[in-house]
Amino acid sequence: MPSLRELLGVLRVRHGRLCRCGWGVRLRRRFGYFPPGIYYEAMVSKLVLPGINWLDVGCGRSILPENPKLAKVLASRCGFLLGIDPDHSVNQNELLHARAAVPIEQLQTDRRFDLITLQMVAEHIANPESAVSRMAGLTRPGARVVVYTVHRWSFTSIVSAVTPMWVHHLIKHFLWRTASGETFPVVYRMNTQSRLSTLFGANGFRAILFVRLPFCHAFWRFRVLHFFELLSWKILNTVGVRYPENCILAVYERVGETVASVAAS
Repeated sequence: MPSLRELLGVLRVRHGRLCRCGWGVRLRRRFGYFPPGIYYEAMVSKLVLPGINWLDVGCGRSILPENPKLAKVLASRCGFLLGIDPDHSVNQNELLHARAAVPIEQLQTDRRFDLITLQMVAEHIANPESAVSRMAGLTRPGARVVVYTVHRWSFTSIVSAVTPMWVHHLIKHFLWRTASGETFPVVYRMNTQSRLSTLFGANGFRAILFVRLPFCHAFWRFRVLHFFELLSWKILNTVGVRYPENCILAVYERVGETVASVAAS
């Protein structure tokens, strides 16, 4: 896991000096809370080593939408950065060294990658078996895959799975001012620890990290509501009860042959 120092470092890149941040950042620091996205950014920052080949899956127009300064640093640090997304917004991503408007299953390249990242993408993948198999074929031994996604049994995931897309648009726009073009259908076919372990284990990966991070960021635009969601998290955490909204941060390392290569031999 990223250390406190690494989390604070990412936070400073995002917001500048903490003493000059807005009320929301200061409130979260007072509670000792870091949003899951900060953990993801800190983890990726640790893994993007100088000169590596990096594949970002589902990046759209930005590899780190909430931290463009860090995105620029990491893009310049790695040796090669390929971004893919079925949505053609990927063609607007200026930090990429190469881009392709395709899903991961259809990516054709002879290049092998040291790092693959999926930020809030796993919940949209309809054929996870093919997706993870392709990731195995795109990585060399020792490569890491970072999965940052919502947990299948969080309250909002359950609700979104049974409601039409127009409801998703309405709620996300109200809470986070998200544009309708930034909301996509969800299937939640690789959004639990057991499912991810099965998928990656069958394709020559081992789990080196799996955590569920509390998501107390739903009402970040509303001062009073945000205070109470943070207070609720703090109380539940004190008594050892998991917060009902949480995200997954998982890291898998490529260690063996893929199912396809074993079958071929």
